Amino acid sequence: MPSPNSKLSVLLKTSRPPFLMLTPVCIFLGISTSLATQSSISYFLIILILTGALSARISVNILNEYFDFKSGLDFKTRITPFSGGSGALPSNPELAGLVLKAGLAFLIVTVIIGIYLSLQRSIQILPIGVLGVTLLTTYTPWLNRSPVLCLVTPGLGFGVLMVVGTHVILTGQHAPLPWLVSLPPFFLINNLLLLNQYPDMAADASVGRKTFPIAFGLKTSTRVYAIFLLAAGLCVPLLIAAQVLPSQSLIALTSLSLALFSLIGAVKYSRTPADRPRHMAANVAAAILTPLALGISIIVYLRFAG
Repeated sequence: MPSPNSKLSVLLKTSRPPFLMLTPVCIFLGISTSLATQSSISYFLIILILTGALSARISVNILNEYFDFKSGLDFKTRITPFSGGSGALPSNPELAGLVLKAGLAFLIVTVIIGIYLSLQRSIQILPIGVLGVTLLTTYTPWLNRSPVLCLVTPGLGFGVLMVVGTHVILTGQHAPLPWLVSLPPFFLINNLLLLNQYPDMAADASVGRKTFPIAFGLKTSTRVYAIFLLAAGLCVPLLIAAQVLPSQSLIALTSLSLALFSLIGAVKYSRTPADRPRHMAANVAAAILTPLALGISIIVYLRFAG
């Protein structure tokens, strides 16, 4: 009989705490665009948004761990800080049922918060919430069998839906600003998951997954990474020129240099990227620091402009 401590340890590992940082950063970017509209911001709503978003992220992490264990994928992948799963369930297979229940519980929390926010704030958030839950529940079982959908789902879920959803909840209305500002994170978060799929190609293919690297190969995948990086880099100065972002947002280009370092690693070490943790870590850092820098630049501009 597993002890309470072992159960808690498995649940904590399958929630993948190191992978949760991106969520509050994307919420922060949505808050910054809301402040740019001079809207009155409710701290209670921010807490609800953050709770719902983290619940969604934890749910997808836990359910992904469960499905990877059930499919046998966990027994075929090499665990690294950036890929391969946590290894918690292969070591504790008797807790698979508990992990599934936990993943569904966090999903229910997400749905309840989403419904409450839709009813209390703006029904306009409902389509975003429905799409988000759909992506969350279908990514591991189905979407990762479609190369293109698997490629763009991470950026859509984090870079777009979280930023835009936060803005709509806090302001009560849609606006072009959060959609445009979410573009750099969209491209970089797609790249984050794309590069992390390189080490798991053989294992993923053995259980029926068809990620972009499996379907189109490493060279094409690295070219797409480069295109997405270029798109993210061009978005910032173009949005500044269009007066969507303040000139302070140029600071975000500094963090994009980390993604360039990862691109160099992808070109040189595409067969063994997990053995080059600096390049993998730089990829993660770029995806986190760029939206953070954009959000800070907007708030700094508002502070000095006011």
